[in-house]
Amino acid sequence: MSQRPQGAPSDDLRWATTDSLVVAQELGVAPDRGLSQEEAARRLAAHGPNRLEEPPGRSFARMLWDQVTEILVLILLGAAVLSAVLGEWADVAVILLIVVLNAFLGASQECRAEASLAALKRMGAPGARVVREGHLREVAAQELVPGDVIQVEAGDHVPADARILEAAALRVDESALTGESEPVEKGPAPLDATGVHGLGDLGNLLFSGTTVAYGRARAVVYATGMRTALGRIAGLLASEPAEATPLQRRMAEVGRTLGLAAGVLVAVVFIVGLLRGQPIIQMLLTAVSLAVAAIPEGLPAIVTIVLALGVQRMAERRAIVRRLPAVETLGTATVIASDKTGTLTLNRMTVTHLVTPVAEYGVSTDGTGDGPEAATGEGGGAGTATLLLAGPPADGLAADLAWLLAGAALANDARVEEEDGVWRPVGDPTETALLEAARRLGLELTELEQALPRQAELPFDSDRKRMTTFHLVGDQARVVLGDRRDLAGRGPVLAFTKGAPDLVLERCSRILRGEGTDLLDETERARILEANDRMARGALRVLAVACRSWDAVPEPLEAETAERDLILLGLVGMIDPPRAEAAASVQEARRAGIRTLMVTGDHATTAEAIARSLSLAGPGDPGALSGRELDRLDDEALRETVRRVSLFARVSPEHKLRIVRALKANGEVVAVTGDGVNDAPALKGADIGCAMGITGTDVAREAADMVLADDNYATIVSAVREGRVIYANIRKSIHYLLSCNVGEIVAIFFGIALGMGSPLTPIQILWVNLVTDGLPALALGVEPPEPGVMDRSPRNPRESVFGGGIGGLTIWQGALIGLLTLGVFAWARQMGDLARAQTLAFATLAFAQLAHSFNVRSAFGSLFRIGWFSNRPLLLAVATSGLLQCAVLVLPFLAPFFDVTGLSSREAAVIAAASVAPWVVVEGVKAVLRRRQPS
Repeated sequence: MSQRPQGAPSDDLRWATTDSLVVAQELGVAPDRGLSQEEAARRLAAHGPNRLEEPPGRSFARMLWDQVTEILVLILLGAAVLSAVLGEWADVAVILLIVVLNAFLGASQECRAEASLAALKRMGAPGARVVREGHLREVAAQELVPGDVIQVEAGDHVPADARILEAAALRVDESALTGESEPVEKGPAPLDATGVHGLGDLGNLLFSGTTVAYGRARAVVYATGMRTALGRIAGLLASEPAEATPLQRRMAEVGRTLGLAAGVLVAVVFIVGLLRGQPIIQMLLTAVSLAVAAIPEGLPAIVTIVLALGVQRMAERRAIVRRLPAVETLGTATVIASDKTGTLTLNRMTVTHLVTPVAEYGVSTDGTGDGPEAATGEGGGAGTATLLLAGPPADGLAADLAWLLAGAALANDARVEEEDGVWRPVGDPTETALLEAARRLGLELTELEQALPRQAELPFDSDRKRMTTFHLVGDQARVVLGDRRDLAGRGPVLAFTKGAPDLVLERCSRILRGEGTDLLDETERARILEANDRMARGALRVLAVACRSWDAVPEPLEAETAERDLILLGLVGMIDPPRAEAAASVQEARRAGIRTLMVTGDHATTAEAIARSLSLAGPGDPGALSGRELDRLDDEALRETVRRVSLFARVSPEHKLRIVRALKANGEVVAVTGDGVNDAPALKGADIGCAMGITGTDVAREAADMVLADDNYATIVSAVREGRVIYANIRKSIHYLLSCNVGEIVAIFFGIALGMGSPLTPIQILWVNLVTDGLPALALGVEPPEPGVMDRSPRNPRESVFGGGIGGLTIWQGALIGLLTLGVFAWARQMGDLARAQTLAFATLAFAQLAHSFNVRSAFGSLFRIGWFSNRPLLLAVATSGLLQCAVLVLPFLAPFFDVTGLSSREAAVIAAASVAPWVVVEGVKAVLRRRQPS
């Protein structure tokens, strides 16, 4: 036996290259009798039930635990302990409330999302027809064992991996497993191993989780449960570890930084205070209070709430987010590795080209327009035309086109179902595409069947690649299709033949043209073949349709006599077309600095055609790289390859996972989209996996971080935009909170170091930190997006949350607030009243922080251009915090609790001027920086 090609598992290849009777013998079963009940029971005990192992779910308690063990939350709990040491029980209660709120919001969101998604085990077929002891029986799919002989037919789910023993016109939809958009023909003949490069090439095997689109088969099961191709993919999912998102990594970084800073701060302030002669107890309380103040205890809750609001906005856009940080992660994406079938395309075969002996027609797929337009080229050659899918009435349809579509719809085993006014074709995707094209262009299947009822048929088979049906022609047929003497006038029976163009064309002697028919000469034959080649090069699946009139259904009914001297009606070209919005979304992602890769199990020719229509590949792109070529690359070579290749075709689930790992090894933040079982490992291995909700399989949705309920690629780009806005707003909240805390630290440290004493008492520190910080920081989390959010490159995945200049802004703006507060304190301290000086510093620090919140709305943009009222929640937050601060300062019964004294009008004016000063200074600096920027 030949060496196994990579991508084709050895067991599958062994069964595929062995004669079917030998396979049955090796599995210990007689194909006509099947297994005995006793033997089936013995094998079930040995091999286990035919089902996938479902990964254990996370309990709600586990979700809560994961939330409260985040490093920033642990630091908050430490702050609560310090507050308890100080006796500040109100502060302890507030911190614990924030921790509980944060944990509950995060865990609840995950729990709701998990409950809405299906489990892996529902992917399996619920039942199976199996031969046991010579009788065909219905058993539960999970009771199948290796050696069972099963029967499947059109519409059945394949319940286990099996070797075909016999088949009739069998075609199987394997798109969920391989990504191949068209059903593949299957038969029992053994394969040559040299032509096998993946599951899609194993044409004599049936795989669990796929669907029979056409025909029927008998097969012997050789693998069940986790040993099936589907089970191997489930195993890949289980082995792929979950990773922290970029936001989680950055917040952990913030937590570590703040924890270290708080520890150092306690030590430095305490030592400096003692050196300046301050009482040891007072300095201990001040140092601990300042350490508590240095930790923005509202930050975890603010981040959670901002993410939750983003999740709500995404839900309105038909995206279900399973984990809160996933929304922000998309905002960091540098690469979107997208599946083709059902993601960039409709996952629905659609007729796009029609060729008759009179004209060539292009068929739009957007459903717009109000009728057909046709043009015929000069000299009798075929011209070009556009048919608009709204569809004209039948009598307005060109006669040549009417006969072509009628033949395609009648030589067809698909059927039509209508439920609640919704028209739905059922059957082989190729045949349903023909029905839909005929219907949209004015020919209803029910009317055609009434006008030309079927009398007999020669079914499709894989050898002759043709199908012929015979129809009785009545007066209604002439009303529907027109009176053509050379077709409907010669006899009461009309036969339509549909099949592979070259094999149909060789059976044709005439073509339909004008009011009659012409000889199919070599010139016309060459033109038709050239049109066929042109469509095939464009990755279209092409079928030819022909007809012949008979006096009666020929007896005996044999293909050799019935399928000859045919009249060619034309060619039909179809493809799984790109989504209408996909091209614009790809271009928007490109403007945002995000590469889009197509990673598909489909053939390279088809993938390249879709990529060209979407302008996916840029100039100099080397074209599609196949799974077979990927197998020749080691990991280092693959890392270099993914930098320049945008299209990967004929790849297996293992290949997709390798591509994702190579991209991540290059430092990319990778978003993966997909809908099939074959996409699931890559969805889980990516930084964020986006599964399709409509066409997506249960396995894909289980593996993903986000599910797109509308299967719309454009929703992914919207999510990228949302993620960028969310991260920018989280950074604004962090910028605001930490710059305010820097202000407090600067004021208190230098007040003590310079011998003036602490500008704030411990309770004043905690009040400013808890009340005047929280509401404005939360309001900054809902700041409207700044212009051009999708016109800039993704931020560096390794960039700190303080990157892009935010760290520097935080320090100097915070220092400005602290020095102004210290200046007011020093001015008041000269009067000798420490309590009064601390009251002025307390008020200045609080109001300066509130004014500073408007600075943080944009790092460089002017507030006058952004608009004072464009973030109304911030205005409300500042007003509320300001009123609370005023209440502390002016209400006499609160004065003892906060150690404040009454203020004169002069002192109030000094506070107002010092509070507004940070906003004025920062606005001035922004203006200078904007003038220095090149226009």
